[in-house]
Amino acid sequence: MSRITGLARELLIASTFGASALTDAFNVAFRIPNLFRRFFAEGAFSQAFVPVLAATRATNGEEATKALIDRVATVLAWALLVVSVIGVLAAPALVWLMASGLQQNPHGFDLAVVMTRWMFPYIAFMSLVALAAGVLNTWKRFAVPAATPVLLNLCMIAAAWFGAPWFKTLGLEPISALSAGVLIGGMLQLGVQVLALKKLALAPTIGWRRGALRAAWADAGTQAIVKLMGPALLGVGVANLSMLINTQIASHLAPGSVSWITYADRLMEFPTALLGVAMGVVLMPQLATARANGDGARYSAMLDWGLRLVVLLALPCAVALVAFAKPLVAVLYHYGAFSEQDVRQTTSALMGYGAGLLGLVAIKVLAPGYYASQDTRTPVRVAVAVLVITQLLNFVLVPWFAHAALTLSIGLGAMINAFWLLLGLLKRGSYRPEPGWAVFALQVLVATALLLLFLLWANGAFTWTQMRGEPFRRIMLLAMVLLACAAIYFTALWATGLKLRQFLRR
Repeated sequence: MSRITGLARELLIASTFGASALTDAFNVAFRIPNLFRRFFAEGAFSQAFVPVLAATRATNGEEATKALIDRVATVLAWALLVVSVIGVLAAPALVWLMASGLQQNPHGFDLAVVMTRWMFPYIAFMSLVALAAGVLNTWKRFAVPAATPVLLNLCMIAAAWFGAPWFKTLGLEPISALSAGVLIGGMLQLGVQVLALKKLALAPTIGWRRGALRAAWADAGTQAIVKLMGPALLGVGVANLSMLINTQIASHLAPGSVSWITYADRLMEFPTALLGVAMGVVLMPQLATARANGDGARYSAMLDWGLRLVVLLALPCAVALVAFAKPLVAVLYHYGAFSEQDVRQTTSALMGYGAGLLGLVAIKVLAPGYYASQDTRTPVRVAVAVLVITQLLNFVLVPWFAHAALTLSIGLGAMINAFWLLLGLLKRGSYRPEPGWAVFALQVLVATALLLLFLLWANGAFTWTQMRGEPFRRIMLLAMVLLACAAIYFTALWATGLKLRQFLRR
C-alpha cells in the first residue's frame, strides 16, 4: 500500500509540475532530509540497534529491554535536536553540496533552500520512527511500521491536490506546498507508531535533563550500539555519498535530469520495497535471534529462503523494467505537464535501474546476514570498493548516456555489491546453500524467458504514448498485460515442476 500510494503521489506530482528546474529544486530539497534520515536512522542506527535489541531481549528479558529502549531514545532525541537546528541554519550550504548545478536557475536554487529548511525537521520525526519500527519489528509487529509511510504519501497527495492551488492564490510557489505535506506526514507517522508502542507498554521515556542524557550515554547497551554504528555510519555514508555525487552530476546536465531520475527511482523502489525491504525487515530480527541463540542451521536456512525468494520474484521484475519500461512510464506519468520527452528520458533512466534490480533487492537480504552477527565492517569495506567502481562507471558512461548512465552505474554497482556479500557469507560458512539450487534456477530462467518474449511483443504491439487522450483504455491495457505476465510466469513455473505452495509454506 505504501508503494501504491507512493506511485499515485508521483503520478500526481508529475502531471501537476512536470519535470523542470523547479521540480529539480523540490527533489533536491527532499533528498537532503532523506539523506540524513538514511544516514542516521533507517541506515546506521537500525543496523546497530535491532541486533542489540534482539540480543538483549533474548538474554536479559523484557525489563532490561525496555530500559535499553528508554536510554537509546534519550540519546537519539538529543542528537536529532542538534542536527535539526544545524540543518535549518546550514540549508544553503547543504543545497550547494547536493546540487550546485541548480544555480543555473537562481530562483530554483533559492526555492530549494527554503524547502530544505521547511522539511529538515522531517529527519527528527523519521529517526524516531526508525527506533519505533525497530522495536515493533523485533516484537514481530510488522504491519504498523510497514503501513505508516502511506500517511506521508497521502499528505503529499493532499498537498499537491489542494495545497498547490492554495499556495498559488497566496502568491507562493505552488510546488512549495509539497514541503508542508512532507513535514505533516512525518509527524503523523511518528504519532501512529507511538500509539502502537503504548499498546505494548514499550513507548520510550525520553530524559530531557543533562543527568538523564549522561546516564543514557554511559549505558553499556547504548555504547554497544554506538560502537556498531561507527562502521555502519561509514557504510551508509558511502552509499549516500554515491547518491550525492550522482545528484551533483545530474544537476549539471539538462534541466529536468534530477526529476527524470527521481521518477524512475520511484518505479524501481516499487519491487525493491515489496521484495527486498520487506524481506530484510522480517529477516533481520529473526537472524539476530538465531545468532544470539547459536542456531547456525536456522540462520543459514532463513538466508537460503530469502535468496530463493529474491531470485523467484526479482528476476522477472528486472526483465519487466528493462523490456517494458516505456509503457510503464507512459501509463503512470504521461499526463498534464509530463511531456513525451519526459517519458523518453525517464524510460532510459528506468532501464538502467532495471539492469541492476536483482542486486538492489539481494543486498536487502544479504546485508542483514552480516548485521545480525553484529558485523558492520564487512559491508562497509564492500560499499567503499563499489563506490569507487560506480564512479569509474559514471566517468566512462555519462558522456555517452547522460542521466541514464547514473542509474545504470548504480544498478551495475549493486550487482557487484550483492555478489561480493554473497561470496563473503559462503566463505565464512555462515550460509550453506540447501540442495536444489541448480534445478530451481533453471525453472526460473525458463519462466522468465517466456515472460520476456511476451513483454517484447506487448511493448511494440500498442502505441503507448499516443494513447494519452484515452487514459482509461491505456490503464486497462496495462492491467491486462500485467495480469497476463503473472499468468505466463507462474504457469510456466508450475509446468516446470516448481511447487510454489510448498516453497511459500517453508
